[in-house]
Amino acid sequence: MNEQTETELEAATFRRLLQHLREHTEVQNIDLMLLADFCRNCLAKWYSAAAQEKGLDIDYAKAQEIIYGMPYAEWKQKFQTPATPEQLAKMEERQRQREGH
Repeated sequence: MNEQTETELEAATFRRLLQHLREHTEVQNIDLMLLADFCRNCLAKWYSAAAQEKGLDIDYAKAQEIIYGMPYAEWKQKFQTPATPEQLAKMEERQRQREGH
């Protein structure tokens, strides 16, 4: 497989991932963080960083809009639910483990 084809497949896969996340708004970012150690906001940070490496001016807020398919504040208002005490405890434990390494 040549590099161009590989890049096209990666781009198509990324677009499908974004579509999947947009369709499954019931999956909260904290759920993703606890299970996979990344979330929609991580994707936005990575997107913004990659754009900046290419000399493009795509800040974090714009990258969030690209990832979420709408402004983050709108997504948060429509779909984000409060984290449960159990989720918060797991997240705190994960952060403690990171700091210990």
